[in-house]
Amino acid sequence: MAWSGFGSVVHAVMRIGLGGFLLMVCCQLAVDGVLGLAWHAAFPEIGYLRLLGARMVRDAAATCLPFSQLGGIVIGIRATCSGHGLHGREARQVDLPEAACANLVDITTEVMGQVAFVLLGVAFLVAHQRNSPFVMPVIIGAVFLIVGTAGFIWTQRHGGSIFRRFGGMFTRSLASQWHDSVLNGADDLQERMEAVWGRPGRICASAAYHLVGWLGSAAMLWMTAGFLGASLSFPNAVAVEGVTCAIMSLGFLVPGSLGVQEGAYMALGHAFGIDSSVSLGLSLLRRGRELAIGIPVLLLWQFMEVRGLRTPSAKPMPKTEVGYVPASSVVKE
Repeated sequence: MAWSGFGSVVHAVMRIGLGGFLLMVCCQLAVDGVLGLAWHAAFPEIGYLRLLGARMVRDAAATCLPFSQLGGIVIGIRATCSGHGLHGREARQVDLPEAACANLVDITTEVMGQVAFVLLGVAFLVAHQRNSPFVMPVIIGAVFLIVGTAGFIWTQRHGGSIFRRFGGMFTRSLASQWHDSVLNGADDLQERMEAVWGRPGRICASAAYHLVGWLGSAAMLWMTAGFLGASLSFPNAVAVEGVTCAIMSLGFLVPGSLGVQEGAYMALGHAFGIDSSVSLGLSLLRRGRELAIGIPVLLLWQFMEVRGLRTPSAKPMPKTEVGYVPASSVVKE
């Protein structure tokens, strides 16, 4: 910002106005709805509103909290397990293996859609500027992303048997009940993974929805650039957003992609003739949009968590040899 000039950056950001910023927020909520459909396509047995809420919590944790993408995944699993969704109604309990399986599969299908989006962005970048220095590194990165995604899918389908074979030596020092719990949990997770990946039609539908979501993010970039007075066509917006996503994927350990996103926008904006202050303004507006949605989502999620802790859990009924009997019929000694 100091290099671009604080005044020019602030002027570029303020040019969009409150109405334009609220329109960006509404468009992002629409994209979030598509991402919820992508998750629900792979896991129709879990309610759409629960998945949408967990997805928004996962994204908010990754973008608004000082965690890497891995921290967002852990919080997303917790939000999926929660007995109360963001819609505020009681829902069925989702256990830890099911929540972990759902989040891992959703992330995998999102990466599958992202690979197609990155390759489309590279194609548009080559069409615009064949000698761009970003083309070869991004293609190499996309190849590694494809190989990594294939390995991740293979691990999800066969990792349970590997853990069962070699996991015993790592859990041998645990207490016996924990040892059995870990191994049984791994078996449960593996069974769920095999059931999900045994439905390729749903996996492909989820990846297609994710691709639509990535194209929606490019449409928001194209719209925001127009508000800031930059001349950027939609194919060029796909190129900028696709290559930026590839660069941000390489820096997934950086909390919130701080600096990575800004550098990518400025470098790619220069390739398409966009002033550096406008490019930085695009990045700052994207962060502002994420904060405007993410902070209320995290606060609402914490409210639901606190309410769930304060809600007294139902006590199990006494069990006899033939089944359960009413508590009133139990005679105290």
